[in-house]
Amino acid sequence: MWNEAVQTLPHAELERLQLERLQRLVATLHARVPFYRDRMDALGVAPSDIHTLADLARLPFTSKADMREGYPFGLFAVDPSEIVEVHMSSGTTGKPVVDGYTRADLEVWGDVMARTLDMGGVGRDDVVQNAYGYGLFTGGFGVHHGARAIGATVIPISSGNTVRQLQTMVDFGTTALTCTPSYAMFMAEHARDMGVDVRSLKLRAGFFGAEPWSEAMRADLEAKLGIKAFDIYGLTELIGPGVGAECEQQDGLHIFEDVFYPEIVDPVTGEPLPPGTQGELVLTAIGREGSPVLRYRTHDITYLMGEPCPCGRSSRRIHRLMGRNDDMLIIRGVNVFPQQVEEVLLRVQGVEPHYRLIVERDGSMDTLTVEVEMSEATFSDEIRVLVHFERQLESDLKAALGIQAACVLVNPRTIERSEGKAKRVIDRRELSNAR
Repeated sequence: MWNEAVQTLPHAELERLQLERLQRLVATLHARVPFYRDRMDALGVAPSDIHTLADLARLPFTSKADMREGYPFGLFAVDPSEIVEVHMSSGTTGKPVVDGYTRADLEVWGDVMARTLDMGGVGRDDVVQNAYGYGLFTGGFGVHHGARAIGATVIPISSGNTVRQLQTMVDFGTTALTCTPSYAMFMAEHARDMGVDVRSLKLRAGFFGAEPWSEAMRADLEAKLGIKAFDIYGLTELIGPGVGAECEQQDGLHIFEDVFYPEIVDPVTGEPLPPGTQGELVLTAIGREGSPVLRYRTHDITYLMGEPCPCGRSSRRIHRLMGRNDDMLIIRGVNVFPQQVEEVLLRVQGVEPHYRLIVERDGSMDTLTVEVEMSEATFSDEIRVLVHFERQLESDLKAALGIQAACVLVNPRTIERSEGKAKRVIDRRELSNAR
């Protein structure tokens, strides 16, 4: 086990380490970051008030909007001269979120990503094909640092050029693939077109993240690629990939608690919730130097799993993400997550895992239409067959979602593919109101 001493710390020792790091972090942020000093002072809390881990709930939250307002250096806790690497979000909806790394931060990043890869059985003899994007996006570099730390051979191929991706797997004997789950699915589809028998490859593990995906998609990926598919978790705001990952049990994601302290809070009130209760994941970067974040509201919906993991790691696990507050659709008073739809579609023979949710408003009523591709094997131009298939899917969706959704079957390969994060939702309600 990579860094076994830390990963198997007895719970009492882990909590002592967490409290020590939390107290140091709060003192540093109060002294060096005006944003946090002002927020703490407004709440009437000082660094000397943090005596237990429960006192974390007295401290202010941080939002993505706060981080954007601090662009570029406002939330750095060190002098800019100590920053040796910078990554940031795309900034497509405003100023980007900036993450600055000291040398020590890069060592931490390499360590937590080495743990991630090790959990999926990657070692020195493996060849890691890293198809996450390089550049300002954190995905590519995070995996790269971890593969290098563990001593594996890393192929920094980045995203895109799917023909070359598959040929590289054949030529270099790739044993582990890292990318978004939707791009892995696209590769599997493309391999079939190229006549590449993926089961003849040396590929045996995949590390997929950067977008929500379901257990049904895991099963589909494992069947189509002949691998074991691991869920990994990270955020640009915290470090990038390396916040948490599944072990060989594939039952919840271990949060690397010596670096990131997790809480689950009520999404509306912000009040802490007990283990086993579903809510919003909040993370504090207790092991970072450059731009550590206090109580970051991730908007990811999950819960802390109480029972210890059979793998022997002592860190707590979160249930795989159930969705995001900001991805959740409220349709006729019912909360709908894209993953719920995906779970239904992937249980149905004859459709592909490529779909879109289109939300519109007809007068005062919200409507949901699910477009889904038929597989080439079951595609039919007979209206009777298509209508029967659509009605069956609509029945299954209503049972799962609790609301009526229209299902429209579309021709194979008509829904746009993505080499990064898949766009699943088109919400036209504002446009409908404007008309």
